[in-house]
Amino acid sequence: MTAASELGPDEVVVLATLYPAEGRRDDVVRAIGPAIAAIHGEPGCLLYAVHEGPEDTLVLVEKWSSATALDGHNDGAGRAQLRAAVEGLVARPTEVTVLKPIAAGDAERGRV
Repeated sequence: MTAASELGPDEVVVLATLYPAEGRRDDVVRAIGPAIAAIHGEPGCLLYAVHEGPEDTLVLVEKWSSATALDGHNDGAGRAQLRAAVEGLVARPTEVTVLKPIAAGDAERGRV
């Protein structure tokens, strides 16, 4: 096993919570699919996955190879496509939390 501290020191994990308007959850899921597919091809994208959250929220779990890669995504066409796709379908702005990994335990189980 490799120590967690030896892997991905520059990686950045992001949680972005989407708040679909009442009755629009399925519309949001359909709308974001093409944008997510485009984002998967962006430089530095290691993971970009949508998950069902509590109370009909949708949580995007993202993993980027570096803060520079995340900056490129934030300024890129994929993110613009995602914002446009959910326009009029969400009740409030997306909540974004940027996380930096902390080495702990086993390399495979101690990080996203």
